[in-house]
Amino acid sequence: MKRYLRLTRRIRREVYNDPAGSHKATSTGHITMSDIAVILGVRAANGLGGAIARRFAQGGLHVVIAGRTEQRLTSVVEEIRTAGDNASLCVTDATDPSALETLMSQANSLGTVKSVVFNVGNNRLLPFEELTAETFETFWRTCTLAGFLTAKAALPTLERNGGSLLFTGASASMRGRPGFAHFGAAKAALRNLAQALAKDYGPKGVHVAHVVVDGVINGEMVQSYLGEYLESLGEDGSLEPDSIAEAFWFMHTQPRNTWTFEMDVRPFKEHW
Repeated sequence: MKRYLRLTRRIRREVYNDPAGSHKATSTGHITMSDIAVILGVRAANGLGGAIARRFAQGGLHVVIAGRTEQRLTSVVEEIRTAGDNASLCVTDATDPSALETLMSQANSLGTVKSVVFNVGNNRLLPFEELTAETFETFWRTCTLAGFLTAKAALPTLERNGGSLLFTGASASMRGRPGFAHFGAAKAALRNLAQALAKDYGPKGVHVAHVVVDGVINGEMVQSYLGEYLESLGEDGSLEPDSIAEAFWFMHTQPRNTWTFEMDVRPFKEHW
């Protein structure tokens, strides 16, 4: 895939006189340099947020990546630019409406926002006996309230421009598990929010969709804290961020006569 992308950029540079090799066409039509994708929840370059940002940038959109840590965001932006694509950053707290307003204002100033991806969230095992109301609320604010606030900030723009609003889900969005009551409740609420918005805004030209990630992601967080468990899963036993990112890109580029609301992705050996 990387060799194909490099060859494609070379052809565009030499044949179409496109220095960045970034004018690309998709099933939704021609994408111009002024088309923008906003990716919230970007941490490390080898995490899911970074992979989604790279994929949308490879598809020809200028990506505006958002997260809490400027240093991490800068690293992802530099990687995307080094590859010959376009990116900028905005340090953002997705639970703060004013911060989201600033993010969308920055994105709108750069061009036509065509996609917003909500990839914000965290997770950890916590027995119910140890779960406090404060922790439960913290997970709800991060996984659910932030999704609601993002939709409130993004949908007026997307309704005007057309495009996609994509949410990252999890197996916990679909079913509860012991030790994850806080996470499951928050992610299930986010899924219902996404479904309600899909039914509301689909007829208005906005593709709202939900990607269920069912399995362990082979990214920085899991590599740092669950390295032995990750290794025990064996070859292709975990999800690769770049592979998941393809699902998001597929959703974004679907023609509106064949929109999908939900796609679940998992390793071939995952029990479900």
